[in-house]
Amino acid sequence: MPEININISELEPGMFVVGVTKQTGSVAIKTKGWVRTKASITKLQKSGVLEVTVDPSKRLSEHDPHDEPPHDDHIEEPHKPDHDPWQTKCSVDAEMQHAVTLYDEAKSIQSKAFADIKAGKTIEVEAFKATASGFIDSVFRNQDALSCIARIREKDAYLLEHSINVSILMAIFCKHLGYSRELTEEMTTGALLHDIGKIEIPDNILHKPGKLSLDEYGIMKSHAKYSFDIVLNAGLGRVACEIAGYHHERLDGTGYPYGKTADELPQHVRMAAIVDVYDALTAERVYKEGMTPIKAFKLMREGCPHHFDEQLLSRFIACIGVYPVGTLVKLTSGKVGVIAQSNPKTPLKPVVKVFYHAKHMHYIEVQDIDLSAKKVSDELESAIKPEEFKLDLIRFFKHSMLP
Repeated sequence: MPEININISELEPGMFVVGVTKQTGSVAIKTKGWVRTKASITKLQKSGVLEVTVDPSKRLSEHDPHDEPPHDDHIEEPHKPDHDPWQTKCSVDAEMQHAVTLYDEAKSIQSKAFADIKAGKTIEVEAFKATASGFIDSVFRNQDALSCIARIREKDAYLLEHSINVSILMAIFCKHLGYSRELTEEMTTGALLHDIGKIEIPDNILHKPGKLSLDEYGIMKSHAKYSFDIVLNAGLGRVACEIAGYHHERLDGTGYPYGKTADELPQHVRMAAIVDVYDALTAERVYKEGMTPIKAFKLMREGCPHHFDEQLLSRFIACIGVYPVGTLVKLTSGKVGVIAQSNPKTPLKPVVKVFYHAKHMHYIEVQDIDLSAKKVSDELESAIKPEEFKLDLIRFFKHSMLP
């Protein structure tokens, strides 16, 4: 029997909930599970849930003595994950080689998918699923490695790298919200394919360096519809399809391509919208300088609550950090470096890999400075962009840190 969507008012004790499809708040289902009491249904309603997906083939008997005792803890607020999202299994240095390999493989898979679609072939879904799974494994070992790689981008590779970065950020976001592995994989895969429809957009529009005309913008907006269709035809689930097709929708209905409003946008779509815009704003393009993360977050907060879910945006900022790993920064001493490792207990005191001195205008010996260490007097002054020094500092960093 297929899964069905029902209004929250139709939900009854004993039903098996698969997920939330419509809501006004930002409640996350911790795992698929039974709704055992009316109290848990009331909790969902108070949290703003409007519609859920249930599996009608699964039903608990109200007085079945073999059932587990009733409980309401399958509902979890995003800010209360049941694990330590900052826990690591290895060091950044140990994970970096895995991260580099994963990233390179993802770019190859993306390139092949674009070629396949142009040739009229279907994409190899299993390759994307495997890539998404690899991202998740790496994020759980140490999220700072892939975070760092995602920040070191090439200006002329935006189309490939943007989708990969959004997928990595989505994996990190899901980890911090305590999502199940199954749902995280579908969301990460959907994020990896969210812009696949751009292959159907003419190159003169897709790569135009200047502002698009109204007609050109109309054509560009259709990529979301193409993405939805490609992901659907590839046989991926509803969550991945909605991420691909709806990530440009906004809570107030001003988004595209369908003009959906808040009650039509489930949490995974709201998350995708946040992650997609953040990566786009911070990206260096051939014709556009990227914003620092701080400026991007400030601009996105101005879009709350009309465009973005404010609670989810706050959670995203918390898990990525005001100074994300890979951000180029300057210390009070004048030393310039890259955030090499986050410090969740004191976010403004991360580990910085310094390699340049702004005051003396020369490279220095590469050194890791843990700003949280008591003996260190240096402080993080500001995030900066490579253009301010007219030196390819990011390239230097790549050669000095990456294996």
